[in-house]
Amino acid sequence: MRIKVCGITMPAQLEAFDEMGVDLAGFIFYPKSPRYMVNRIQPEYLRRFKGKIAKVGVFVNEPFEELMRTVERYRLDMVQLHGDEIPRYCEKVANYITVIKAFRLSDNDPIDWMAKPYDEGSDMYMFDTLGAGYGGTGKKFDWNMLKNSAIDKLFFLSGGIEPGDEEKLKEFTNEPIAKKLFAVDINSKFETSPGEKDIEKVRKFVSNLRS
Repeated sequence: MRIKVCGITMPAQLEAFDEMGVDLAGFIFYPKSPRYMVNRIQPEYLRRFKGKIAKVGVFVNEPFEELMRTVERYRLDMVQLHGDEIPRYCEKVANYITVIKAFRLSDNDPIDWMAKPYDEGSDMYMFDTLGAGYGGTGKKFDWNMLKNSAIDKLFFLSGGIEPGDEEKLKEFTNEPIAKKLFAVDINSKFETSPGEKDIEKVRKFVSNLRS
């Protein structure tokens, strides 16, 4: 199972995650986030970075030209669109780079109906928990909402995943919808402070999930 660690702000931690086999690293380019990485990781460093981990830029309602400049400046591999981006915007971005469109879910949201307009213009989806703002809430949504979904696109599972959830995640992989599960996304529940991860918690989670 692929693992994405989001909200990385420290080069040394990025290198540690790469060495332990984390698949994707999330860098937040939303200025209102406490995990905003600009001025904490320099673009030159990411451009030179030779690790295997994929670099995912997280954006919220970013103007297209600015987003594309950031993609080039930091040599990003994917972008995660976490705001109110319309399908046409996603499609425009997807002409240049892999697009993950995030959906923030509350109880009983019609997932298929929400996602359908984005089928053509997005490469993958992310399902997260609805909160007051655009950032992570640290809370789970009910994964059972996905069980009867007709989503036919690779997706990330996000929203309050924490240490100890490894067995629940393994159980979820037995569901038919989990054939499309591309990766799990972890963030705030593995931190000592916003943007600073607990390396050993992540290491143990990676080991347990893949055992």
